[in-house]
Amino acid sequence: MKKPVKITLKILQIIAGALIYATGTVFFVNPFDLAPGGITGISIILNRAFSGIADIPIGVFVFMLNVPLLITGLIKFGKEFLAGTVFGTITLSVLIMLLEKLREHLVNAGYTWFILHNPILGALTGGALMAVGLGVVFRAGATSGGTDIIVKLLRLKYRYIRTGRIFLIIDGMVCFSSLPVVGWQVETVLYALVCMFVCSFVLDIVLYGTDGAKLVYIVSDKSAAIAERALKELDIGATYLDGIGAYTMEKKEVLMCAVKKHLFPKLKDVVKQEDPRAFLIVASANEVFGEGYKDHFKEEL
Repeated sequence: MKKPVKITLKILQIIAGALIYATGTVFFVNPFDLAPGGITGISIILNRAFSGIADIPIGVFVFMLNVPLLITGLIKFGKEFLAGTVFGTITLSVLIMLLEKLREHLVNAGYTWFILHNPILGALTGGALMAVGLGVVFRAGATSGGTDIIVKLLRLKYRYIRTGRIFLIIDGMVCFSSLPVVGWQVETVLYALVCMFVCSFVLDIVLYGTDGAKLVYIVSDKSAAIAERALKELDIGATYLDGIGAYTMEKKEVLMCAVKKHLFPKLKDVVKQEDPRAFLIVASANEVFGEGYKDHFKEEL
């Protein structure tokens, strides 16, 4: 793919992700005074805190708080990352402000069909939309700024913690910080926590996918027949492991294979047909790298 086309696709991806994120914020989260976390949550808190002094839009707070974090991102991740993040940050800030105006205009014009009256629906829908939008931006090699940069910095050191989990920790602190702003209404904070958990859960799905593979160990006297059918009929690779039965002290061939979830029932049928007495151990494989699965050299999100 040519570089101009690649850059154009990334720009469109960032815009699409920012639009989805902004929609979740403006139409589902902000109307219920929920502070789900991150720079957006902090901006909502500041917007409410300064409402009696000055009417500063949430988008302006988002932009202002991002400046020091963007400088840190430039130092740590380089110019390309900064370019994508600056574009994502500006795009998100502008879209939030535009959608706030659009929502206000629609309400004033009498169009209220989109307004939710149940905060739990706002928390669930808003959290999911924000996660999808954020995931799309991340996959474009950028961020929406703010705590996204903090998360990427923490991921450099704590690579074993998934991105959604780190967001959960940071957003949790923001949620509880919103208590004074919402008049110590614990119910509002709990709704925000629901939004946060949904966002964290959906974000991990968008970035890493669901548990799409099973790790299967097959102990059988007919492992060769099982392996042959698995390769020919299901196109599943397998590896022989040497084993010794602890009771009989006899040598056993253990067949190990990673199989995608939708193919596992068929593999199970093959094992049952070839050797009903086979010993089958099945575990979930959260991530599998190699041919047919994830690329070893793909950027960690």
